[in-house]
Formats: sequence, C-alpha cells, structure tokens
Amino acid sequence: MRLLVVEDNEELANLIAKGLRANGYTVDTLARADDAKAIIASTEFSAIILDLGLPDGDGLSVIQDVRAAKNSTPILVLTARGGIHDRVTGLRSGADDYLVKPFSFDELVARIEALLRRPGQMLSNSLQLANLTFDTHSRQAFINDKPHPISAREAAVLELLMRRAGNVVPKRLVEDQMFGLEDITSNAIEVYIHRLRKQLLTGGAKVKIINMRGVGYVLMEDN
Repeated sequence: MRLLVVEDNEELANLIAKGLRANGYTVDTLARADDAKAIIASTEFSAIILDLGLPDGDGLSVIQDVRAAKNSTPILVLTARGGIHDRVTGLRSGADDYLVKPFSFDELVARIEALLRRPGQMLSNSLQLANLTFDTHSRQAFINDKPHPISAREAAVLELLMRRAGNVVPKRLVEDQMFGLEDITSNAIEVYIHRLRKQLLTGGAKVKIINMRGVGYVLMEDN
C-alpha cells in the first residue's frame, strides 16, 4: 500500500517513512501543502499522514481540498497542535484521526492500520486464494498453512495482486504502489513478477499470475 507523508521537518519525515517502509508500506514524503494537493489530485494513496504547520500554508487547506474533490482517502493528522479546539477543528475539516506530537511510532502504525480496516478501506489481516494465504501484519506468505519465505518487494506485489484477485491490476498501479516517486528501471516490475511467480510455483501454490500484455497482471486460482 502506498502512503503519503506531508511533513516539513525533514528528519522526522525520513524517520516516519523509514519506519513505515519497514512495516511493508510504500511511502512518499512531501514538505509543502501545494505539492501535496497536486499529487493527491492525480495519485491513488491508501492513506495520508498530514502535518498542519506547513511552510506554504495550513494543512487544514489540504484536507478541505481533498474532501471537496469527493476523495475519501483516510487522513491522519500528525501535529503539535494538541488543544481540544485544534482536534475538533481538524476532525470537522475532514480528518479521520488526530495524533499529537510527540507520539509513539507503534501507535502511529496501529492508527493507520485501524483506518485501513474501516469499511470501504483495503486492509484486512489475512488474504487467501486457493492454498495461498498472506498475513498483512507479519508480511508472511503461507502455502498449505506453512510459511514460505519471500522478499519484501515480492510481498508487496503479492498483496496487491491478492487484494484484486481475479481482476486485472494495471502495471502502472503496481509501479505506483510499490515504488511511489522512486526512479525505477523499465523492467523492474517484470523482474519482481517473475521472481514471485517462481516462488509460488516452487512452493506448490495453486495460483497463477497471468500477464495481460500491455495492460497488467491477474492473480487467479490454477485449477
């Protein structure tokens, strides 16, 4: 899943991003409200972590623009403004949750997970197709209920395909959700798909990844 962190403290933004990546998320970081508004308008994120005190304006304007566009992406405000009035204003502006600095990183992760488990969001604790199971918390794949080791990147591809099993997942979406704003080589996705396909075959998973040339990929049962 791809998250956006909007935080002008570069050191804090990098620490948050590093921790979230270690929990299996793809993370983009931005420091300005205008940049956040632009990328949110054109990119699909699973959730947004937003500071309010940004150098070019109040983060509340980001929330208001997102909601005015009928975009329901979960927004967690992460700010030093801890007063009751500030919390109420943030939530009434359209934020889904509010966490005051300084904060526990474990609590931040737990709150993000809670937002993504809400009805209409994408996170569930366990995904299953045929004899293949993926635990979204531990980032572990199981084949016939036995752990099967895969890399972090392979796990990211597998989760994305399993969440949309039976449906075509566009290659561009895989790139966006796995790498965000990172520069990647032209065949990076094909490499990870090939590795994942080989891992599933080796482990005896009764699923197959179909390459829809020029479109994307489909994960389905292999009967």
